Amino acid sequence: MSEMIRTVIIEDEVLARNLLKSYLADHDQIEIVAECENGFDGLKAINELKPDLVFLDVQMPKLTGFEMLELIEFRPEIVFTTAYNQYAIKAFEQHAVDYLLKPFPKDRLLLAVDRAIEKIKGGKAEESPIDKLTERPEGEFIERIVVKDKSKIHIIPVEQIRYIESLDDYVMIYTKERRFVKQKTMRFFEDNLQPKEFVRIHRSYIVKVEEIAEIQQYEKESHIVILKNDHAKLKVSKTGYKNLKDALNF
Repeated sequence: MSEMIRTVIIEDEVLARNLLKSYLADHDQIEIVAECENGFDGLKAINELKPDLVFLDVQMPKLTGFEMLELIEFRPEIVFTTAYNQYAIKAFEQHAVDYLLKPFPKDRLLLAVDRAIEKIKGGKAEESPIDKLTERPEGEFIERIVVKDKSKIHIIPVEQIRYIESLDDYVMIYTKERRFVKQKTMRFFEDNLQPKEFVRIHRSYIVKVEEIAEIQQYEKESHIVILKNDHAKLKVSKTGYKNLKDALNF
């Protein structure tokens, strides 16, 4: 008997979960090890059970499929099940094992399963395509950031961010209340935050335009930004100063 493909279903709709289970029951290599109705439960199931394959809905309560992917420690193969073709087609067609646009027929699901098994049996590259799955379609910007802090998960709306500081492979995200560490690059935030609201002022800093109180000359051809409220001072590079001039029209 072939080795079983340990599978997790993450889907908030009961009928959709039951349909998936019904379709998958006829595949002799699929073993469903968990079914979850939201992203939090899905995150826990993936990290604890380390499945081979996950069927993942995009739009779910608590955590979306995108946000959950940013937090998983173990990386299985992903088949998206979604009613939103703009995500499945535009963002994931080249990167996911497959996408299933609801409502999908049984033979379409089984084709996705065969593709996933072929990829699993063929061995995985060291770098997972899931990193690319968390990218947004072109022209769209993130509205919140998800941070895992030990056993807690914090969801930070971007309007709460004051500035972001580079810490090598991590960043420090500053809000008015506290700060958070996240394993992401500055380039990710530069590309995914609304450029009219956030400006890269230095290789170490991205700042929210609304938080800027003053721009002061520090030395010859050097500047600093002074923020509102706590009067934090952030260095501005030559390129960053040009970015500020473009953003603030001065």
